[in-house]
Amino acid sequence: MRLRNIPRAEGVLAQSPLVIKDEISCRGKWQETVFKNNNPIYIEVGMGKGRFILTLARQNPKINYIGIERYSSVLLRAVEKTEADTVSEPCRNLPDNLRFICMDAADLPGVFAPGEVSRIYLNFSDPWPKARHARRRLTSAEYFHRYDQILSAGGQVEFKTDNRTLFDFSVGQLEQSHTWYMAACTYDLHNDTSMNTGNIMTEYEEKFSSMNHPICKLIAKRQSVHAVCI
Repeated sequence: MRLRNIPRAEGVLAQSPLVIKDEISCRGKWQETVFKNNNPIYIEVGMGKGRFILTLARQNPKINYIGIERYSSVLLRAVEKTEADTVSEPCRNLPDNLRFICMDAADLPGVFAPGEVSRIYLNFSDPWPKARHARRRLTSAEYFHRYDQILSAGGQVEFKTDNRTLFDFSVGQLEQSHTWYMAACTYDLHNDTSMNTGNIMTEYEEKFSSMNHPICKLIAKRQSVHAVCI
């Protein structure tokens, strides 16, 4: 689906205090120069309209969140939503533990230093259905190599999708990996009491679950034992 270009997007993002404009200069210094604390950093890659990460930031003030979106027109919606929520609830300020970046996820190692990120969220990522595009999928071995370069010891990747083909591909990538394994895995998240506890639904998740699409989720870690999908 072709994204509609919004001409004002670049200007709005340039003026927003939520959007980091020179993310490369922050590499290795996110806690010190951006958040000004020592709290862990969690990122969402492909954050869409931002409801998921904004909710997390509101619920967990002791964690720093960074939402990453490739397209400025999509990021614009997240920024405007965050700012509108603040206006509608005057008692709330803009969350100081949330920032956004407009960038390609392929560049993550150039933006975050080794061990700088503690958790990565991937929610309803583009499935890139053609086989020749498999390396572009955010759960491909190529992308897990990038995540390995920025995650802290014990860091993890959490992935949700309603696309069974993409999920099976993701499971296969982890099964072939010598670095990663599945710490948890389910093919029906909303009926899995353990994994659904505390789950925050994205806009897509709400839409697809209302259509009775089972939601799949896995958690990947870099350890030496394996979990079984249920």
